[in-house]
Order: sequence, then structure tokens, then C-alpha cells
Amino acid sequence: MRPLDQLVEIAQKAVRIGNDLIRTSRPQTVIEKTDRDTYTDVDVRIEQEIRAHLAEATPEIGFIGEEEGRSDQAADSEYVWGLDPIDGTANFVHGVPLSGVSVALLRGDRAVVAAISLPYSDLHYTAAEGRGAYVNGRQIRTSTTTELPKSMIAIGDYALGDHAAEENRQRIALTAALAAEVERIRMFGSAAHDLVWLAEGRIDGAVILSNKTLDLAAGILIAREAGALVLDSSGDDHTASSRHTIAATSGLARPLLSLVQTAL
Repeated sequence: MRPLDQLVEIAQKAVRIGNDLIRTSRPQTVIEKTDRDTYTDVDVRIEQEIRAHLAEATPEIGFIGEEEGRSDQAADSEYVWGLDPIDGTANFVHGVPLSGVSVALLRGDRAVVAAISLPYSDLHYTAAEGRGAYVNGRQIRTSTTTELPKSMIAIGDYALGDHAAEENRQRIALTAALAAEVERIRMFGSAAHDLVWLAEGRIDGAVILSNKTLDLAAGILIAREAGALVLDSSGDDHTASSRHTIAATSGLARPLLSLVQTAL
């Protein structure tokens, strides 16, 4: 295992590749994966270029990408890079400046190194397990908010696909419950934004009624290293097998969890 500082630097360089491509590219091709869920030629190009960078920099580490899947050595590697080349692809396609590039170094189901770039904000986040979280080289901490009426809470996108109607009944109930209790609700359309802005203290919590490792692993590590609690809706510590993702300041996590559990 290489020193964590070296791996953080490699991860930073990886997300900068995607950062630069997002800032200078517009999608020429939009491909539908499932019902209303798309990816673009830019997603694929970013994934290919970052995969090549990481293969050269860390040939001993496997790779999993959201669009093109696993490298040959991923199954046998103790450590694996996980990449979401554009978190917030729908925003990117529509020209909404809320997209990010997210990479995590995974050991088993838990990230030990993370880097996220938000190209349109020129904000670049990193974390390593036990080393704290940083934006543009400055250490960050969550807010100290403890009361729901003084909190700004981000929520994940509404569901798509075969079971969307059933799943969205829960999301609508959650939105209504939050609207009755919190100061403001925000839907950024990017889990990377949700989690790093929690880490930086811009918002106070995030409720994402899903759990996709490549979308969330880097942001969860950054949020935790900044002092956030990240839980499943069961109240257990969040893991790769959790059903949902509830993240908040340490003083707000339990009240927010209680609200979510009541709404669901």
C-alpha cells in the first residue's frame, strides 16, 4: 500500500482530468441507459482518460467505472479505484452548472481516499481516512447546526424506472415532512454536491433514498472526515449494503434520522 498522501495526489490529478473536460466540452451524443437515465460521450471520454491515468500511476490497483465497468485486475485487487465520471449527468446535458467528478479508493466496501472536483465552482475536495477533509487545500468541517428549523437539507433525485411510482410516494412523503420542519430544502441533482457541501458547512444534511457506491463513496468519506455522521435509515452506520443514505452534522443526524423514519 502506497502512502495515503501519494494516493490523494494521484486521485486529485484524476478528477482534474474530468474537471477540465467538463469545463471545455459539451455533449455530442446522449445515450439512454434506462428510463430517463442517460450518459454522454463526455462521460465515456472522462472515464477512459482517468482509467488510463490511474492504470499508469497505480498499475497494482484495480478500477471500476460507472460507464465501462471493471478492469481485469479489479476482482483480484485489495484496493480498487471507483469512478463516477460525471455526477449530475442530467444537469450537464441541460447546461445546469451542478456536476462533479468523483473518485474513491475502495478497500472492500469502504473508501480510504477520495477526491471530488466541482468544475463550475472551481472547488476541489479531498480526504483520506483519519486525515481530515479539505477543499482547495484548506481543511473543512461541517456546520454546528443542531436544530431542524435552522437547517438546510438536500434531498436526492426522485426515482426513475420500473418502480418509480412506488418509490416516489416515499420521496414525496419525505419532502412534505421536511418542508414542515426544516428551514429550506434543496435538490441539487448531484450526490457529490450534497455531500461535499455538507462537509464544507454550506448545508446541514442530505437525505438520499438510495445507495450507489460509485456515486457516494468519495462524498461519504469527505463528509465523515469533516465531522458528519452518515447513517442508513435503519439508524446503523452507513455501509455499501445500506438501503438509504442519511448524512448530517453530528448534532443534527439523530433528529433528521427520526424525521426520515417517520416519513417512510
